[in-house]
Amino acid sequence: MQSTFKLTTAAILVAASLSACNGDNTVKNAAKAATVVSKALTAQDAEKFLATTEKELVQLNLEGSRAAWINANFITQDTSALAAAADQKSTEAGVRFAMQAAKFDAVEVSADQRRKLNILKQSLVMPAPQDPAKSAELAKIGAELNSLYGKGNYTTKSGETLSLGEMTATMATSRNYDELLEMWQGWRTISPAMKPLYIRQAELGNEGAQGLGYADLGAMWRSNYDMPADDFAKELDRLWGQIKPLYDDLHCYVRSELGKTYGEDKVPQDQPIPAHLLGNMWAQSWGNIYDLVAPENADPGYDVTKQLASHNYDEIKMVKGAESFFTSLGFEALPETFWQRSLFTKPADRDVACHASAWDLDAKDDIRIKMCIQKTGEDFSVIHHELGHNFYQRAYQNQPVYYQNSANDGFHEAIGDTIALSVTPKYLKEIGLIDTIPDESKDIGLLMKMALNKIAFIPFGLMVDQWRWKVYSGEVTPENYNSAWWELREKYQGVTAPIDRNINAFDPGAKYHVPAGVPYSRYFLAHIQQFEFHRALCEISGNTDPIHRCSIYNNKDAGAALNTVLEMGSSQPWQAAYKVLTGNEQMDATAILDYFAPLHTWLKDKNQGKQCGF
Repeated sequence: MQSTFKLTTAAILVAASLSACNGDNTVKNAAKAATVVSKALTAQDAEKFLATTEKELVQLNLEGSRAAWINANFITQDTSALAAAADQKSTEAGVRFAMQAAKFDAVEVSADQRRKLNILKQSLVMPAPQDPAKSAELAKIGAELNSLYGKGNYTTKSGETLSLGEMTATMATSRNYDELLEMWQGWRTISPAMKPLYIRQAELGNEGAQGLGYADLGAMWRSNYDMPADDFAKELDRLWGQIKPLYDDLHCYVRSELGKTYGEDKVPQDQPIPAHLLGNMWAQSWGNIYDLVAPENADPGYDVTKQLASHNYDEIKMVKGAESFFTSLGFEALPETFWQRSLFTKPADRDVACHASAWDLDAKDDIRIKMCIQKTGEDFSVIHHELGHNFYQRAYQNQPVYYQNSANDGFHEAIGDTIALSVTPKYLKEIGLIDTIPDESKDIGLLMKMALNKIAFIPFGLMVDQWRWKVYSGEVTPENYNSAWWELREKYQGVTAPIDRNINAFDPGAKYHVPAGVPYSRYFLAHIQQFEFHRALCEISGNTDPIHRCSIYNNKDAGAALNTVLEMGSSQPWQAAYKVLTGNEQMDATAILDYFAPLHTWLKDKNQGKQCGF
């Protein structure tokens, strides 16, 4: 996960209620400024505006990054207040920048100026209407929705009050049908109260987007991909069409195995899978049920966690090991400040946010990770992923602040995951963690583990924004919020609610990104891009193994190609960056099919005679 504090990635903009109460006229003045007749402006005015704004952005990002870092590493009421104040300052500036940028829509400017102006406009994930009262209302709604989610808990039938984390752990490990159902239902008791707030948030967000020249908020989100909004939606559907046959066979096999565990009365073999049986609160990834569906004789013969212990890897040695992956590609070693300022282990004396994240504090060389590392094989792979973000951040540091980001919002996650795909048995042997590479008969188990997380996620990654786009366009009305949600889940995932849902339920609100207003298509894109990047880098490296066995470790040619893309940041349309690495300007999901080809053949064999489909 990337966790930089760039204004261009703020989740919900405009915390204007306090400023309104204090007589601050930031939003009011910005609204007045937006009424200036654009024909009076020139390209020279645009250049002056962009130069002035760039200086302010640099300072805002630095202040905000420091405040956010301190808050994440020293969680107190005071540090939270300081981080909130920095965020409010940044978000109010974001409103002002977007409104001023929109004034140049009809002005003839250079391609570079237009790209920077569009970035300022499209950085507003939840744009405020040009009305101080409505801006304050939108800010209040965002805070209330986040609070409802963050404070959510459930008191069980036995009287025990559980947090989301505790319920999620039960969902991952329990194999008791009724216990899983109670956890699933229990978490969804938090979201009905969100519905009226969400309805109003959608109305205000649409009004803000329309004020910036977009048809609705969904169209604004889809316009952030260097292509017409409608074309972007069609592109996602095209990519999903490429992957669907593999997903359908995985779904068929998993449903059959779950039927053996829970009984076909509970898991009918001709219907969608009940959502609470897939090891995850949202049924978005299925890796936690690997033990129920694992192929026979799939044990690869080694355990990375045990190998780390036997080779005396502590937390720092794990990070040093991941760093050596990048230096083997030709990247410069991490700066000394990285080792001085990062958080690697959970302190015993204070609360910290342990979720793994990569940080770029000054857009120069102050890069860090924040992670409470566990000495496990999983965390060893996660460290490689997080450093992928860091090396990306450092690569584009010489770009203007507008372009200090990934080519599109899927790239950052995709680059981190691309690196993690090279943590193969071949790589583990090269660095001395294992002695021998398992033969190809063991690949099915490794591929199954990965497919349960990667392939199972893809339709979920697609449908979350499919639902929101329909909400923002008005195609899905409030009385149909929940039914439309489950229609899409059944259509794309073949997953169904385990019990009938009340018309007033608001199950979308039980997924963090919905009440938080965080676009979700980036995660779908990342899951496509990482495999295509991996295939391209393997080809550049001269790899002759199947791509699921390939590691680009120690290959300078692959490293040079990767660095070329990373250095571009977001300075060019993502298609240009894509072409540098893959040779094509269009995404292609066949890399996923290549990667999982042995598993797909195995699944087809196992599904012989079964009734697949949903």
